[in-house]
Amino acid sequence: MTPTDTQTVPLSRKGQREPFRTGDDISLLDYLIILLEHKRLIMAFVGSAGILATVVAFLLPVQYEAKVVLLPPAQNSSIGSALLGQLGNMGALGSLASLASGNLGIKNPADMYVSLITSRTVEDAMIRRFNLQQEYREKKLSDVRKELERRTTVTAGTKDGLIRLSIEDHNPQRAAELANGYLEEFRKLSANLAITEAARRRIFFEEQLKQTKENLAAAENAMTSTQQSTGVLQIDSQARALIESAAVLRAQVAAKQVQIEGMRAFAAENNPDLLLAKQELTALQAQLQRIAGSQTDSGSDINLSKGRVTGAGMEYLRRYRELKYQETVFELLSKEFEIAKLDEAREGSIVQVVDVAIPPDRKSSPHRLLIILGSIFVSFIVAAFWVNLRHRFDIASEIPQNRHRLRLIKNLWKSS
Repeated sequence: MTPTDTQTVPLSRKGQREPFRTGDDISLLDYLIILLEHKRLIMAFVGSAGILATVVAFLLPVQYEAKVVLLPPAQNSSIGSALLGQLGNMGALGSLASLASGNLGIKNPADMYVSLITSRTVEDAMIRRFNLQQEYREKKLSDVRKELERRTTVTAGTKDGLIRLSIEDHNPQRAAELANGYLEEFRKLSANLAITEAARRRIFFEEQLKQTKENLAAAENAMTSTQQSTGVLQIDSQARALIESAAVLRAQVAAKQVQIEGMRAFAAENNPDLLLAKQELTALQAQLQRIAGSQTDSGSDINLSKGRVTGAGMEYLRRYRELKYQETVFELLSKEFEIAKLDEAREGSIVQVVDVAIPPDRKSSPHRLLIILGSIFVSFIVAAFWVNLRHRFDIASEIPQNRHRLRLIKNLWKSS
């Protein structure tokens, strides 16, 4: 072996100088020798780290995790959708139903509920309800939200579709109350939101129905006043049939126009459904024109000869026509509103509770044994690295050229 292949270094406590390989020739046995030479130092360092980790592990506050499992409503077909084909013959009812129906376009509906549960509105309600700002000892509300989010985990299962909410607290009873409180605050929020398809349809028809009730009441009052002022109590059967037919067609035309305006909000002009709706509107308008005629006078939208009706009768026709129109619209909206309520009742609550949170009987953290074992392992790696690095430094310092460099570094450091 040439002098360049080995260096003589002091490894033995007896002062003997033994060869030590350098470069890539160092074996595991050489590292083992180095570690055994400094085993007391390594054991002292690892022991001190283990004792410190044990103290820290037992000083960390104990946390308990409470869990809630939720079942979001399924996005399935509704009663209104199933009956849509049967109700299509009623024109306006089918048009309004198609306008109000639809889905949210979400691949996994559970993701939407996860976002709602973790919304700022729900978090702020939790902070106020449980006085978390004082408990977490934070002055800024944003810091309290961050701490609450750090302790809370909400996930949606990709396979089973269930939503799992867990929250940690130092008190097991308190953890269960916080988890159940999350659910209650979410339900308060969702009560004011149209989340499901049936809920959105119900709210849509409920708003339309309120306005139609007012219009119907006004038409009834106007009809009563006309009967009292003109003395006309009824008209012949032909005029009555024409008026009722025209009222139904007018309601269908109005509903179709509402549907088209709603579709234009999300569909292009060349959309097949929009083009079909326009064709249906044109057909309804043509049918209405055949019955009502082409006159623009508001009192002559029914194709009757004025010679057959007196002036008082024409006023009666106007009122009767408006009354039948409002009655038809109110009837159509009422039926669709009831269907939407049935759908919503069939879906049940926004979310159903599979497992309510109960006080946990085991702590979730800290994992003291893992902390201690992990600290011991890391400290051993650090100590072994330090011993090996120090040994290499001693080897390098034995070389004359390196001694000269070290003295130069010391002098430069002192002069600076």
